[in-house]
Amino acid sequence: MPFRLPRLPRPSRPRAVAVCALPVVALLATAAFAPLPFALAQPGMTANVLGENRGDPVITISGADTRRTSGQLRMTTIEATGPDADVSLGDVLDGWFRTDRAVMPRDAVYPNGDSVKEIEKYNAEEMRKSQDTATEAALNHLGEQGDGIEVTLKLADVGGPSAGLLFSLGIVDKLDGDGSGGDLTGGRVVAGTGTIDADGKVGAVGGVALKTQAARRDGATVFLVPKAECSDAESELPKGLRLIPVTTLKSAVSALVALEKGQGSVPAC
Repeated sequence: MPFRLPRLPRPSRPRAVAVCALPVVALLATAAFAPLPFALAQPGMTANVLGENRGDPVITISGADTRRTSGQLRMTTIEATGPDADVSLGDVLDGWFRTDRAVMPRDAVYPNGDSVKEIEKYNAEEMRKSQDTATEAALNHLGEQGDGIEVTLKLADVGGPSAGLLFSLGIVDKLDGDGSGGDLTGGRVVAGTGTIDADGKVGAVGGVALKTQAARRDGATVFLVPKAECSDAESELPKGLRLIPVTTLKSAVSALVALEKGQGSVPAC
């Protein structure tokens, strides 16, 4: 037999709004304390590949005469919260409103599902591959055969492939400089980032806006950036830092030589 539900009094608007808002408030409160799938990044350390790191030369070359260099070629890094760190909504909101921090998807920083030890092993392997490729690219650029020339690259506590370009430039500077007796740096502090392959092609790396801040903090006045990441580098560019976009090792060398000699055009973003 059909029946009618008793008619309930309609709640006033303020009470209705309050009742509806309760689940939203609860959700926000939960999100504020629950870990989120993000990593927080900030400018990291830089290292002069023409010099020493922790008491050891970054680049050691045997089997060929090397040059004494002036100036610096500084590879740059970012520091990110660990893959097992808890990042809350408050951390994310704070990072979004700061220029010296960036909020990045955790999967973009660390391979998804890997343990801390696996990630460290992966980054160390990527660094080793990058060093081998950087050596090959530099020797190919100079027309040198690997037979007889041995290059050892050593940089503590840094992983990943993003120092490839700077390693190659350091090898070129130590062996050939600007090709006519001068330094690639022109005595400047030059920083940069970028992967490199054996043919000398420069690849994008991410985090360049933070790396420019690290570079300027450590005295750089010139920053070499993969051309595809010009806009990212310009977004938070520190005052006094000049961007030079590059696509290959050859274009990076040519730009530095033009800058050093004050002749020819120097690319700009």
